Amino acid sequence: MSIFSKKKSFFNTKKILLPLLFFFSIAISYSQEIVVSGSVKESNTNSPIPGVNIIIKGKTIGITSDFDGLYSIKASLNDILVFSYLGYAPKEIKVTSATINVFLEEDTQSLDEIVIIGYGTTTVKDATGAVTAITEKNFNKGNITTAENLLNGKVAGLTINTGGEPGAGSTIRIRGGASLGASNDPLIVINGLPVDNNAIGGSRSILSSINPNEIASFSILKDASATAIYGSRASNGVIIITTKKGSRNLNVNLDMNFGINTLPNKVDVFSGDELRNLVSSVNPSLTPLLGNANTDWQDEIYNNSATSIINASANGMLLNKIPARISIGRTFQEGLQLTSRFERNNASFNLNPNFLNNSLKISVNGNASFERNRFASGQAANALTFDPTQPVYDENSPFGGYFQYYTDNNDGVINEDDLTALAPFNPLAELLQRRSISNIQRFYGNVKIDYNFNFLPELSAVLNVGMDKQNADGTVRVSDKNPLAQNDGSLVGSYSEYTNSQNNTLLDGYLSYNKEWNNFNVDGTAGYSYQKFTNKRYVSGELLDDGPDSEPVNNVDPNLVLIGFFGRANFSFYDKYLLTLSYRRDGTSRFSKENRWGNFPSAAIAWKIKEDLFPESENLSSLKLRLGWGITGQQDIGRNNLDLFLSRYIRGLPSSQYIFGDTTTPVGIPQFRNEELKWEETTTYNIGFDYGLFNDKITGSLEGFYKESKDLLSNAAISDGSNFSNSGFQNIGNFTSQGIEFSIGGDLITNDDGLNIDFNFNTTFIKTEIKKLALDQDQLVGGADGGTGNTAQIHREGFTPFSFFVYKQVYDSNNNPIEGAYADLNGDNLITDADKYIHHNGAPSVTFGYASNFYYKNFDLSFNLRANIDNYVYNNVNSSRAQYDLLENSSVVANLPTSVLQSNFNTTENVILSDYYIENASFLRMDNITTGYTFNEIFSNKSSIRLSASVQNVFVITNYSGLDPEVFNNGIDNTITPRPRTFTIGANIKF
Repeated sequence: MSIFSKKKSFFNTKKILLPLLFFFSIAISYSQEIVVSGSVKESNTNSPIPGVNIIIKGKTIGITSDFDGLYSIKASLNDILVFSYLGYAPKEIKVTSATINVFLEEDTQSLDEIVIIGYGTTTVKDATGAVTAITEKNFNKGNITTAENLLNGKVAGLTINTGGEPGAGSTIRIRGGASLGASNDPLIVINGLPVDNNAIGGSRSILSSINPNEIASFSILKDASATAIYGSRASNGVIIITTKKGSRNLNVNLDMNFGINTLPNKVDVFSGDELRNLVSSVNPSLTPLLGNANTDWQDEIYNNSATSIINASANGMLLNKIPARISIGRTFQEGLQLTSRFERNNASFNLNPNFLNNSLKISVNGNASFERNRFASGQAANALTFDPTQPVYDENSPFGGYFQYYTDNNDGVINEDDLTALAPFNPLAELLQRRSISNIQRFYGNVKIDYNFNFLPELSAVLNVGMDKQNADGTVRVSDKNPLAQNDGSLVGSYSEYTNSQNNTLLDGYLSYNKEWNNFNVDGTAGYSYQKFTNKRYVSGELLDDGPDSEPVNNVDPNLVLIGFFGRANFSFYDKYLLTLSYRRDGTSRFSKENRWGNFPSAAIAWKIKEDLFPESENLSSLKLRLGWGITGQQDIGRNNLDLFLSRYIRGLPSSQYIFGDTTTPVGIPQFRNEELKWEETTTYNIGFDYGLFNDKITGSLEGFYKESKDLLSNAAISDGSNFSNSGFQNIGNFTSQGIEFSIGGDLITNDDGLNIDFNFNTTFIKTEIKKLALDQDQLVGGADGGTGNTAQIHREGFTPFSFFVYKQVYDSNNNPIEGAYADLNGDNLITDADKYIHHNGAPSVTFGYASNFYYKNFDLSFNLRANIDNYVYNNVNSSRAQYDLLENSSVVANLPTSVLQSNFNTTENVILSDYYIENASFLRMDNITTGYTFNEIFSNKSSIRLSASVQNVFVITNYSGLDPEVFNNGIDNTITPRPRTFTIGANIKF
């Protein structure tokens, strides 16, 4: 009995213990930590993907794949591994074994994409600031010569205005800029190296030497919470450029584009016959001065031209150990204007070895470029006014056979007395008899070392050393057949040369710490930055007989040194509540010791509110609220203003010297000085919503921002005789910018038949207003051609900077303008400067961008559109040239714009500042349309050939009467080089 009882007790216990042991073993197996390893590859090409972020879901500590695409991470069974990489759809995989191989696919969705930010990375869904990432698959296509045009129209709040010259630079603005007289250009950072915004002499722009084909992604940082980590240079936003890196598998890419540039439009002026008729009716006394030709001078200086872009690259393993990439490229572009040409040759390399079991990562980037330019002498304006009744050539002309205005006095020489006083020179001869050449050599690159401490895996140290070295030389040679080359009674020609060297060196060092406790994560960064800029210039010029003022000028600018101490902390609670704090203290050698240092803090919070507020919504897949605040700085007032706080003297020209007997002593001329000059500061407030719809197939954002810039740096007038100048840089006031941005994009159609249509739309509204100026005084700005000292714009408290300041035109009963008749706005029965009023401005109030890609099997089609609404342009081409009195120009006949027939104005002086010339220049422009077809598996299963055709600058719809509604000079159009319409065919070959 007792034995039975014991057995029964035992069996009862067993019944209890066995299930407990079973569940206990399961619990142990679930919590058992193992080492998971494998590879990450691209699904289409089977190529390894280096740098893939791999984390355990719910945690932020993780690793990245090496350059073989391999990884190894400690995890527990049934953990979820999250694989994410910029441009690819993220993938989540449950841990069920020790080996997991992953294939990633390209993705148009963006919330999980990795975004490069200052001294680190984040994802779109975890970003607390206003950040936009654009990857290679979303770049603009077609004939892209300069890097910034890959982005044109793609990003809300970003505007890019590119000139028509070959390789031309661009005016780039993020949220309209933040300064009045200092630089409004954003900071450009290439692979962690901030570059100088001032282009070296002889170069087209700071980005003209960069090969767009080597760029992998852009990150555009727009608000202060995103940019303040760059402190003193971030008031105008930041554009971070990341170049392409190597991979393990060998692959070769050859990309070729060839095109023709054509002239899409010309300014309407009179033909030779039309001008003869006009002169006979308006001013018959000029008839004897007319010729018998019918010359279209715009046709003479413009012609169709060629463009070609060829790039080749190879990825693979160097010495079977080091992932590497090398590339070469050549861009050649002729301008529409004769003698204008741009040529760029590039070579680059990238090495990305890993050591010590991926604890030590090294990235080496090197880029060399050789840029060669020939510059046209700027005859666009001369071609508009030169007499079309005169011929291009004159066989009896001593000026190389070109027609010129002169009288032969039969004294055996041609000198200044023979030339018709102040008469213009033949525009074609001016182009062809002048040769202006520049050569620029540039090498930029960096070495980045990232070491993760084994004894404290949450901590890593980063050292980034970079340099940007540029050397330029140029020559300008004028033919001895050119009238400008005459001297002392004979034609002798002229020659000048210049050299320029510019160096930018960088040292960044910082520590990063990333730690998670349960549902709380902290990611901290702290470091030091040192950057030094040097610049040297040498200029000499002479006539062939050597004139007295030909002494060379050798300038060595003071060094510009920027020092920064920075820190940032990111906090995440339950992967739902996010907080970012950053601080930077910057010093600049540009200001005196008392004003040298600036402090730039920022803070931002984000709340992923979808789960809390809309948990049942099926269409709304994600929603995040962001709030940001921060202060950024500005000290860039140009290369010639590096030491305004010091007493400075310059040496006078050789012709300006004291003579004591036989001794000459150069004159020392004192310069403007301002010891009180200090930082311009911009405070930014930002609120934004990031959203995703239909499982994030459609994503976008809605932003509102307010910026206030104080202690504005501007070159303003000073009292006569008080400071060795009548103007100089001062801190003069403050102004505000406010706006709204909206963007939406994603897949419209995706199906299994190979049809895919995606889109991207963005729009921005911006309003700026000057709040305070020194002494409450207006500043007249915006120089206008025609007459002397005319200005067409003003800075005034309560209005937008660069507002047009003109007279209000009076019209007759037939709505025709009455010449010289203006409204007496102040009612004193006189028309004076007091009757001028502010009438619009050159900045658009609303901008739009739209792009779409259409794919069907192997066929693709893409296009992008841009629009500006409510921007106005002062048509200075007409205001300075479309008056009948200008038919006579220094005893010769000049041409006029045909718009004079609508205004019937006679004298420029009476009408030049009339609001009649302020035109609404709103426009819709199609920048590019490209179509292509891809032939797969040509040489192997990984090879392909894509043939394409594209048109650049397809059309512009506008009511503006001028050449182009997009103008520089803050809305003043006083002739620009036309933007070409380019027809291109191309081939991309992959091996």
